[in-house]
Amino acid sequence: MQDRTLLGPGALLGVLGGGQLGRMFALEARRMGYRVAVYTAEEDNPAAHLADLTVRAPYEDLDALARFCAAVDAVTFEFENVPAATVATAAEHTRVRPGGRLLAVAQDRLEEKATFAALGLPIGAYAAVRSVEDHAAAAAAVPGRSVLKTARLGYDGKGQRKLASAEELPAAHAALGERPCILEAFVPFVAELSVVGARGADRSVALYEPFLNTHAQHILDVTVCPAPASPAVLRDAQDIARTLLEGLDVVGVLCVELFLLGDDTLLVNEIAPRPHNSGHLTLGAHQASQFEQQVRALAGLPLGSPARIGPPAAMANLLGDLWRDGEPAWDRALARPGVALHLYGKTSARPGRKMGHLTATAPTPEAAEALVRAARAALT
Repeated sequence: MQDRTLLGPGALLGVLGGGQLGRMFALEARRMGYRVAVYTAEEDNPAAHLADLTVRAPYEDLDALARFCAAVDAVTFEFENVPAATVATAAEHTRVRPGGRLLAVAQDRLEEKATFAALGLPIGAYAAVRSVEDHAAAAAAVPGRSVLKTARLGYDGKGQRKLASAEELPAAHAALGERPCILEAFVPFVAELSVVGARGADRSVALYEPFLNTHAQHILDVTVCPAPASPAVLRDAQDIARTLLEGLDVVGVLCVELFLLGDDTLLVNEIAPRPHNSGHLTLGAHQASQFEQQVRALAGLPLGSPARIGPPAAMANLLGDLWRDGEPAWDRALARPGVALHLYGKTSARPGRKMGHLTATAPTPEAAEALVRAARAALT
C-alpha cells in the first residue's frame, strides 16, 4: 500500500546524487518551501550548492546512508544506478520514491526488455548474451545488423558496440569484457521520441506531450516540443508511458524513450526512472516542470498540470566542448528573444560533459529548434 502521508513545505527532502538533476530538483523544492538534503559520492556537486544538508560518502557506506535517511522525511534519486543494498537501507529509514522495483528494472537492460514484453509493449528483437555460451543462440536470434550493450551501467553510448552481422559478436563481447550483455537488432527508425510522465501517491497520472529528440555522439543534443508526429503516434506514445507508470506502480517521474518507425509504429527503447534530459524544457514551457512533479510525488501532493503554457519550445544541451577556447559568449546567445540559459554550476568543463542547456520558444516547433541551435552556435 502506498504511503499517502502529506509532507508539507518545511519538510526535509533527500536526493541521492549531486548532479544537475539533483540541482534542478532542489531548485523546485526550495521554490515550493521545502528544505533539501543531498547525499553524493562525487566531489563536484552542483546540487550541494542549494542544499541545507550535504553528506559526501560512498553509496556503499550503509551506516552513513542510514544516518542520512533517518534525518530526512523522504528520499528520491537523480540517477538509477544505485546499489540494491543502498535502496533497501534507505527504505528501512524513510519514504523512498520511486521504489526499488522500478530501479531494479531500469538498471538491467535484460530485465527491462523482459518487463516491456510482460506489459505487452512493442519492442525490437533482442537476445541475452550473459556468457560466451550464449553466442550461438544470440546469433541465431539476431543475425543481422545489431548493437551489443552491457546489461548494466552503460549510458550515453558507453558500453556499446555496433555489429554489421552476428559474426562480429565474439569479438565485440570480448571488447566489452565478456560481461553480461544484450544483443539488440538494429532498428531503422525515422525519429526518436520521449514521453515524460509522473504518477502520484493517489495513483493519478500526468503525461507531457511527446518530445522529438536528436543525438550527437550518442548524447542527447536537441529536444523539440511538441514532437511533429501524427495525432495517432502522439496518443500511442502517451499510452505506452501510462502503461509503464501504472504497470510498474510508479510513484514519481519516469521517462520512456521510443523509436518511431516509417509506418508510424513505435518501439520502446528504454526507460529512465527519474526526470530526463529531454524534459528540461518543461522548466518554463509547462505549467508544472518535471522537477516540480518529482517534488509533488515525493511529498504526497497532487500532481501539477503538464500542459504547455506557451508556444512550442526547444532545448539544446551545452557540453564542455564549448569551453575549449574560453568562456562562451553568453551575451550573443541571450541577445536573441525567447532564449533562456540554464547552467548547472559545475566547476570544470570537459569534452562531452553536460554543463547546461539553452531553451527557446517560437511560433512553431521548427522555428524553436532553429532558434535554439542558432543561439548555441553564437556561443563560440
